[in-house]
Amino acid sequence: MATTDFSPGDRITYKQLSHALAHGFSPIVEVESQDGIYTVRFHHASGVSTLTDKAGNTCTYLGTGEIRERLGELGLTHGVLTWDDQCGDEMIGVPGHAMTPEERLTHGTRIAFR
Repeated sequence: MATTDFSPGDRITYKQLSHALAHGFSPIVEVESQDGIYTVRFHHASGVSTLTDKAGNTCTYLGTGEIRERLGELGLTHGVLTWDDQCGDEMIGVPGHAMTPEERLTHGTRIAFR
């Protein structure tokens, strides 16, 4: 992750992302699948930012194709596909814990945007 004067908050729009990337912003891209609905997050030195629309609502996608095209247009080449699944099975008493962001990225699948 490169250092830049841009410090995003917990939300970032496509336009802000485009501007930040042009000025040295170099995040780790996470594409998270939640039962077939995908969201995009950017992990960077200041924290994690979720891709949102102009109104601040989280952008959701029904597949990875549109994500691949939009992020590829900005010059991003790859990301990590993660899943937000259950962390245990209460029916049979299997305890679990929610995965941390670092664990999700570590166990995710690398995907290409270009």
